[in-house]
Amino acid sequence: MTQFDTLFEQALSALAREDRRRRLRTVDGEGPAQFRRSDGSLLTDFSSNDYLGLSRHPLLAERSAEWGSKAGTGSGSSRLVTGTRSLHERVEAKIAALKGKEAALLFASGWQANASIIPALARLSTEQMGAPALVFSDRLNHASLHHGCAAAGLSQIRFRHNDLTHLETLLEARAGQPGLRLIITESVFSMDGDCADIPALAALAQRHNAFLCVDEAHATGVLGPDGAGLAAGIEGVSLVMGTFSKALGGMGAYVAGSQALCNWLLNAASGFIYSTALPPTVLGAADAALDLLPEMEEQRRLLARRGNWLRERLKEQGWAESGSMTQIVPVMAGEASRALEMAATLEQERMLVVAIRPPTVPKGASRLRIALNAVQTEEELERLVQVLGCCAGGVL
Repeated sequence: MTQFDTLFEQALSALAREDRRRRLRTVDGEGPAQFRRSDGSLLTDFSSNDYLGLSRHPLLAERSAEWGSKAGTGSGSSRLVTGTRSLHERVEAKIAALKGKEAALLFASGWQANASIIPALARLSTEQMGAPALVFSDRLNHASLHHGCAAAGLSQIRFRHNDLTHLETLLEARAGQPGLRLIITESVFSMDGDCADIPALAALAQRHNAFLCVDEAHATGVLGPDGAGLAAGIEGVSLVMGTFSKALGGMGAYVAGSQALCNWLLNAASGFIYSTALPPTVLGAADAALDLLPEMEEQRRLLARRGNWLRERLKEQGWAESGSMTQIVPVMAGEASRALEMAATLEQERMLVVAIRPPTVPKGASRLRIALNAVQTEEELERLVQVLGCCAGGVL
C-alpha cells in the first residue's frame, strides 16, 4: 500500500461505474479453439486472432524448439549491436517475397512497429523536405497508429472511415503545403471486420504523390494470394506492416517495402534500434508459418464461407449490420452493460466472446467481437448462433 493507491482505486472505481474497467482472465489452451478455465471447464474460443489455428500446429512447435536448441533462447541485444542472426534475415526474405517487396524488417510487436515507423517517416520529412509530414489517417485506425502520430508530434488529418472521396478532398485542400504526405490505413479493420479498397487507395496515393502505409495485421494469412494480404503486389503501396501474432500463430511483427525504406527504418525507428531482437524460438515459429501459408487455401475459403454464413444468420435475427466482410464479425450491442451481459451469457454456455467497450470503440458502439477460425466445429457455430438468437430476443 502506498500513499498513491487511493488515486488508483478512485480511478478504477470510476471506470467500473461506466462498465469500462478491464480485468485479466486466466485461461489455458486446450486443443484446437478451446480454453480451459481454472475451474476445469472448457470454453470454445470465439475471441482470439488465431484465425488459421496455427498456434497449435506441430510444425511451428517443432521448428521453434529446433531453432531454440541450435541458437539459444534469446538474441542477447538489439539487432544493431550483436542481435542480428542469419535467422532474422531468412524470415525477412520470406516476408519480402510473400508481400512482393524488396525487403522487410522485423519488430517485436505490431504496436511497436506502428508506434515507431510513423515518427521515423516524420523525421524523414523534416530533415529531407524541410517541413513536417502531413498525415491523412482513417478515423478507425488501430490505437497503435494513432499513438505513432502522437509520438511524432503530428496532428492527424482524419478522413471518414473508408471514404476515399473525403480523403481526396482533404489531399486537394492541402496540395500546396510542403512535407511528406502520408496516408495511413488498415486493410482489415480489427473491430468492424470490414476492408479498405487498397487498389483505389494506391491509385489515389499515386495521383497525389503520397506515401501509402497499410497495416495488414488482420489480413495476412487470411486474404490475398497465398494469404499474402490485400496489399500484396499492388503498385502504389509504399509500406506494408503486419504481425506474426494473429493468423500466423506466433509473435512479432514486420515492415515490408523498398530496401531504402528498410535501411532508413533501421536507422530511425526507435522501436527497432533500442529493442532486443526477436529470439530464435519466435523466429522458428514464424518461419514455419510462412512455409505453411501457400498450402492453406482450403482453410481460407472455409473462413470466408463461415463469415458469410454467420453474417446472414445474424441478419435473420435482427442484429444491426456492421459492414463486416471478413472472419471478424461484430455483434452490435450498443451500451457497454448490454455487451457485458451478452458476453456473460455466452460464457455460461461455454463460449468465450469478449465484450469490446470504450475507449476501444466509441461510446454507444459496444459489441461482441466474434473472431472465426478454421478449427471451430459446425456444432460450435450453430450453438453460438442459437445463444445469440436468445440475446437478440431479450432472453438473457
